Amino acid sequence: MEQAQLMFAATGALIFVFGLVAGLRDDSLLGRIIAINISGVGLFLLLVALAYRGLCQAADPIPHALVLTGIVVAVAASGLAIAIGRKLDELRNSSHRREGDSS
Repeated sequence: MEQAQLMFAATGALIFVFGLVAGLRDDSLLGRIIAINISGVGLFLLLVALAYRGLCQAADPIPHALVLTGIVVAVAASGLAIAIGRKLDELRNSSHRREGDSS
């Protein structure tokens, strides 16, 4: 492993761990969604770093394709999670208002 490849792989692993710790510590849904996205960025960086073969050879295309696909899936899943979270908040707020009105 070259020094640059090792540095990028270690940085990706560190970003992944930061996102994982933040996701476990945060109580809000939005904070957890952001933490999962940060973990995904670290994993994507790690995969790209591991795909590097050196200056004389082309990078392995399979991890690059997986990373591109993962980015698209992560954006779609984040949008879905945020939409579901908003709907849950709306339902929670409307049920609190109903309980306040009936008392």
